[in-house]
Amino acid sequence: MEGKNMAVWFEIPVQDIQRAKKFYETIFDIELSGMDMGDEFKMEVFPGDQDSVSGALVYNDSWYKPSKTDGPLLYLNGNPDLQAVQDKIEAAGGTVTIPKRQISPDYGYMAVFEDTEGNRMALHSDS
Repeated sequence: MEGKNMAVWFEIPVQDIQRAKKFYETIFDIELSGMDMGDEFKMEVFPGDQDSVSGALVYNDSWYKPSKTDGPLLYLNGNPDLQAVQDKIEAAGGTVTIPKRQISPDYGYMAVFEDTEGNRMALHSDS
């Protein structure tokens, strides 16, 4: 395997692309960039470059379905301290389902939340 990251791209299913965009821009204090791939396929891309893992919020009613119980659990970078991100989740319309807790001294901290679209998502930080 070449490269330094096992994951190279992620897609988060959404039901309302603008609502989801506002939620993620608010909790991470970032700006997503839109891509309209046609009437039934829309994306809002997270910041990143060719040397980093990135992804997008994706709307396509027949292909992508949000889930709070099924499918992979995606950990988003909450460094330097995920508490700052977690503190914005409920005000932005999400729900914290597992508050910040230590995984171990070697592996840092994690939290799990449900976004505005009903997706189960997670945060990770070193402290």
